[in-house]
Amino acid sequence: MSNEPGKLYVVATPIGNLADLSFRAVEVLKTVDLIAAEDTRHVKMLLHHYGIGNKLMSLHQHNEGHASLQLVEKLKTGLSVALVSDAGTPLLSDPGMPLVKAVKEAGLPVVPVPGACALIAALSAAGLPVTRFTFEGFAPRASSARKTFFSERLHCDHTWVFYESSHRILASLRDMAAVIPLDREIVIARELTKLHETIVKTSLGDALALVERDGNMQKGEFVVIVDGAKAQEQDEGLTEEQQRVLALLLKECPLKTAVALAVAITGARKKLLYQEALALQ
Repeated sequence: MSNEPGKLYVVATPIGNLADLSFRAVEVLKTVDLIAAEDTRHVKMLLHHYGIGNKLMSLHQHNEGHASLQLVEKLKTGLSVALVSDAGTPLLSDPGMPLVKAVKEAGLPVVPVPGACALIAALSAAGLPVTRFTFEGFAPRASSARKTFFSERLHCDHTWVFYESSHRILASLRDMAAVIPLDREIVIARELTKLHETIVKTSLGDALALVERDGNMQKGEFVVIVDGAKAQEQDEGLTEEQQRVLALLLKECPLKTAVALAVAITGARKKLLYQEALALQ
C-alpha cells in the first residue's frame, strides 16, 4: 500500500477508429490498478485490441453515486484509476461527473488524458465559425420540448452544437425546420472516424430533404452544428410589449388562439409569435 494517494486519469477513447487511441492513453490503461468503464463489455474489445488485461469496474449512470465513493477510497490507499466511457471523452454527455467531483472534493489529483471527442472532431471539419460555440448535449426526446429547445436558440449569434441519435434525427430536423429558417446553414456529421463517416454542410431545408430521401442518412450517431443567426435575423425579435401580450393570452387561451389574437392586437409577425409561444410553454 502506497503512502501517496493514487491518481484518477480521465482517458479519452476512440469514437470509432481504434487507431485513434493515443500512445499515452495505452500506457495509462496498461499501468493503472483499475479501469472504471461505462460498459465493461464494450471496453473489453478495445482493451483486447491493445493487449490490456487490467481489472475492470462498472461505473454508469445508475450506480455512479455509490461507485464513486468506493473509487475515492481506493485512490486514498494509493491505487490508480482510469475513467473511460464507451467512446470519446468522458463526461461529455457520458457518465463520470460524480466521480470527478468526488475526487476533486477529496483533494485527490485528476489527470486528463486527451483524445477523441465527437464534438471537437465535427467542429474541426464543419467549415462554420468555431471561435465561439455552445455545446448543448443531446436534443430533448419529445417533439414539443425539441421545438422549445430550437426556439430558444433561434436568435443565438454564434455556432451551436447538439448530439442526436439515429432514432430521432429525422424528427429532430423536422422540428428544427418548424422553428429555424430553412436557409440557415447547418452541418450534419455522422459516424465520425468510422467506415461510413459523412459530413454534410448545407442549408437546413436541403439537409432535411437529404435525410428524408436517404435512409443511410438516418443511421449512426450524429453531431449537428448550426450556424449563428445573422444580424438581420437577430433584429427581428419581439418587443417587450408584444411578449407581454402573448404571455397574458397564453394563460387564457390555447396556443394557436393566443398567437392569432396576439397577431391581431400587436401586429407582430405570426412566425415570431409562434416561436415565442413555443418557448414560453
